[in-house]
Amino acid sequence: MVRASFAGFSTALSALQANQKRLDIVGHNLANMNTVGYTRQQLETSSLNYTTPVSNYMNGSEVIVGFGVHMNKVSQIRDPYLDVQYRSQMQKSGYTDAMQTSLDSLAKILDEANSDVTGIRKALSNLHSSLQAMHDSPNVKDPIFEADVRTKMQALTNLLNESDRQITEAEELERQRLDGTNTSERGAVQEVNDILMQIGNLNRQIKQNQILGQQSLELMDERNVLLDELSSYIPIEVTYYKDKMHDGVAEGNQTAQDALAEVYHLDSNGNPMFKKEWPDDLRVEMTYYDDNGNMQRITLVEGTEGHGTQNYGQFTLTPDPASPDDPTSFTLTVQGSAQNLVTGNAASLVLSAANMAASGSKDTNQLNGGSIQASLDMLWKDGATAGINDVRGYEYYRDELNKLAESLAGVMNAVNNHNHPAGTSQDLLVDRTGAGGTITAANIGINPDWVTGTVSINTGSNNDNPNTPILNMMEALTSTWPYTGTNLNFITNVPNLKNNTFGDYVNHVATTLANDSYRNSASLQTNVTVLNGIQNSRDSMSGVSLNEEASNMMMFQSAYQASSRLMTALDQVIDVLINSTGTCGR
Repeated sequence: MVRASFAGFSTALSALQANQKRLDIVGHNLANMNTVGYTRQQLETSSLNYTTPVSNYMNGSEVIVGFGVHMNKVSQIRDPYLDVQYRSQMQKSGYTDAMQTSLDSLAKILDEANSDVTGIRKALSNLHSSLQAMHDSPNVKDPIFEADVRTKMQALTNLLNESDRQITEAEELERQRLDGTNTSERGAVQEVNDILMQIGNLNRQIKQNQILGQQSLELMDERNVLLDELSSYIPIEVTYYKDKMHDGVAEGNQTAQDALAEVYHLDSNGNPMFKKEWPDDLRVEMTYYDDNGNMQRITLVEGTEGHGTQNYGQFTLTPDPASPDDPTSFTLTVQGSAQNLVTGNAASLVLSAANMAASGSKDTNQLNGGSIQASLDMLWKDGATAGINDVRGYEYYRDELNKLAESLAGVMNAVNNHNHPAGTSQDLLVDRTGAGGTITAANIGINPDWVTGTVSINTGSNNDNPNTPILNMMEALTSTWPYTGTNLNFITNVPNLKNNTFGDYVNHVATTLANDSYRNSASLQTNVTVLNGIQNSRDSMSGVSLNEEASNMMMFQSAYQASSRLMTALDQVIDVLINSTGTCGR
């Protein structure tokens, strides 16, 4: 049987159209080579012989070929496994990067490695020098030398006050990085809420377009960029799924046949002919540890379910009404999407310092990574309380300064009150606020009575040697604590500075911070290296390669030329068929 005369032209035409489309896609890829988040596109095709259900069941002796190519759709070249790896690594990098920013801000306050820095350690050294000058016999009762000691003591307390104030300021900045309300900058909470809203809206827009036959690949690129960004703030897992009307699962009064019809077109006998094309929905879940340390998930974006804002959740940071000015006193509430196909109802998670400490384990009541958890760790974890001692946050270093201030005041006051007439306090260092509470780095100051002369350094007649109190102060500054000598055994509340002098304890705190920063910096470097490796793998598959696209361009151009040559050959065949067939023997 001679085939239809012009069928070959249809085959050649489909080949021309397909290769023209491939060339168009190559140009589109090259044009977007530097577009952020762009995913390389390709044309998916199939033989026209198998694009209808009837052709699959045709029987006959004839060979069915030569009907051309069908352009199915334009798709993205993307590996979901690499996306999972990338976002998992992003949460680790986001955590260590945010942590490094916080540790660097602490280093500006506590790092005294440079000898030129006029810090607490140098102030202690200056105080010792002033005491050494005063202890000479002619200077013991000289008000000028005592005033110099008082000035050095004042400078030391001012540095402790300033360090505490700077830590509070660092905490406030950390809080602002979380919550940008009433500031000029957007906080992580606002950014996450904005991303969740955009993903929820994009889900609906993409699905609607795909139902109408539009692939919306650029919108999918935009959504993928948002998912990558979201993974740096919080740990997420992304799932693609069919909605209830097209998932093939029997629900309620549905029969198995009804569920089958959701996925396949059925013939008159109820047998599946071919699969229905229906776009996927996208679910975003956040992972966290519950009270028992078990990994849990909360759905933040639920495909295209519901109406309005029902398909995405939000984060809310609420200050503690009892102490609204305390940057560490707040709760972070994670409200899941109102529509939730996993649990059937909306879920929520409340994070607070109290909940974290009450859990009794460092792995509970916290997120599984991300920059938000890094900020929570720095604000809430004090490195000492059971259950939250895996990270030394701002409060740890404040407590170290408080321990230094309380110990210094206790020792100096004990020395100056020793052998002084009973009932008359000669404290040199006091709570400058006048509250009379525990002395801390924030409230330590010199006694106002010392300025007026009511209190002075004890050089009275009750001492065998008027130099003794001054010598004891000098020894206290250079001794390790707990104290192991004999001259200062009258100090009953012996401070424990981990066998350091006051000056060495400052070094100890700075060294602890340096070690924390070094370990985190090493982790950050490793995380970034791994992240870059995954990014390179993603780019090698999904990114636009100039060499590869140039190779494709030449290949598709050659195919286009061959298709054109096929049409010319067919024209010659038709010419022979029409003008030459049957002329033999005439």
